Amino acid sequence: MTIGPRQISVPFRPIPLDVPEGMKPNEFFNSSENLKDLAQNNGLLTNNEDLLLYRKALGHSNLFDCSIIYNTSKSVLNPLGRPVRRTQVPNNIKNVWNRMNQIIIGFMLEEFPDADKHLVLAGEASLDSTWPITSPGVPSIRMLHNHFIVFDKEQLKNAELADPKNPNLTDGGQHSLFANYMEDVYAEFQSKLNFEILKPVTGEASGLALTGYPQGLPSWEVTGGIESLKNVKFWDEYDLVLKGFLDFYRTFFAQVSCRNSAVPKEAYFPELIENTLLFNTCFLSAAKKVRDKCIKDAKYSSSIRWQPAFKQLIYRNDQGKLIVTISQNSIGNAITELLGVVVNRTPDAKAYEAAEPALLEKLLKLRSRLVEADLGEGIETKHWKKD
Repeated sequence: MTIGPRQISVPFRPIPLDVPEGMKPNEFFNSSENLKDLAQNNGLLTNNEDLLLYRKALGHSNLFDCSIIYNTSKSVLNPLGRPVRRTQVPNNIKNVWNRMNQIIIGFMLEEFPDADKHLVLAGEASLDSTWPITSPGVPSIRMLHNHFIVFDKEQLKNAELADPKNPNLTDGGQHSLFANYMEDVYAEFQSKLNFEILKPVTGEASGLALTGYPQGLPSWEVTGGIESLKNVKFWDEYDLVLKGFLDFYRTFFAQVSCRNSAVPKEAYFPELIENTLLFNTCFLSAAKKVRDKCIKDAKYSSSIRWQPAFKQLIYRNDQGKLIVTISQNSIGNAITELLGVVVNRTPDAKAYEAAEPALLEKLLKLRSRLVEADLGEGIETKHWKKD
């Protein structure tokens, strides 16, 4: 078996999209009008917290694929003011968000129990909110949203190899920068956070044999498996991974921007930053390398995302363990690429409709479970009833 990233084609039913003249699709996707259309045509469930579960009409997998979005399209009209990561969400809403995630991930593992047959993953991508919304790789909807995806491993095994230089599998050099110069200090920084459920893992323990991905990313095993996701402590630690990443990222690019910069004002762990990062020669030398290149290379400087951009996910590895990972990957449009899966969506209504009944059966079964857990009410569309 050849090891390497895979490229698959996923058929979809073409969607009529009436974008107002003068707007680009990405701009329209963030409008209240589009979110209303999303709920009416593909909405499965909504609740008082404005969390909308929907079927991915333009998805990554027709085996299982859905998303939750924190629909702030009406409550926050400024796209740059909307929450794009969990740390920006009120605690009462995040509690519901976490419960929905726990139930959906549990459902996927129940429906697809064999790690040899199916790749199960869930996670989110976030971006620098100052990045132009029409730039390549920017998520089309600038609101916090999560993906829940299952791939058939046999399909991946038989798929053509993706080009390792595919832009969606790279990050503009930022990951290699982190890995080559700061891997040890990053590991030291993360090790000083208060993890109990998450256990650091490396190499084969976190990688997928089929694709060889993820490559060099910090990863943690969820001790206790799916049962731990029912524990509030797990979700606190899942956020801790993100907070640690945000502190590291902000501190690094603050040093790139301004030599000998102070601890970022929004830091979660200021003392840890001061003691671990701002006195570390490798960390500061790497910042100097980037700063010097920015001064000499306008194109490189323009590509820098000065504010945090990341992808964080939970996935099942080849041994059936749940793994958490996070990447400063700033290019690409899907969390699937962290695991070496590039998805090409192809318009083919007939092929999509052949897979649709089985997909909808699972999605509606999931919806019933969420309703029973008091996590929302069903939505009626032309494809399914409310109950």
